Amino acid sequence: MTVLPLDGEHDPVRREIIAAINRLLACTPHRSNGRLNVTQLAIEADVKRWHLTHQHTDLKDRFQAEAAQEETKRMKAAQTGDDLEELKRQNAELRRHCRHLESRLEIYAMALNQLALEHAALSGRDADAAKVRTLPRRRQPLP
Repeated sequence: MTVLPLDGEHDPVRREIIAAINRLLACTPHRSNGRLNVTQLAIEADVKRWHLTHQHTDLKDRFQAEAAQEETKRMKAAQTGDDLEELKRQNAELRRHCRHLESRLEIYAMALNQLALEHAALSGRDADAAKVRTLPRRRQPLP
């Protein structure tokens, strides 16, 4: 990932700084610890810090802006990972609840079936006679 192109730069110090910016933002540092700050940029570019703070402030400002964007991206990615874990936890909880409800529903269905059979036996009707019949609907006049 090249953030800043090297074309048109003839100053060797600027070329080193731009190459260092690109390496740091691509998370492939050669000399520094990889933190996105001006001191580590100077170490990565193998130049004195004053080159960035006094001589090439445009590159320093550009680097800081890009580093802020990268930090925002990293924070969003971390937050997305946290959101994913929370969603996984909620999904597992809902699945447990659903399994519990399904088992209760099965128990209630068996109980209702048993009660219907007992009622039919006690009332002297067989299972066919206990079937639900629909009654004809009365027509209501239109308003």
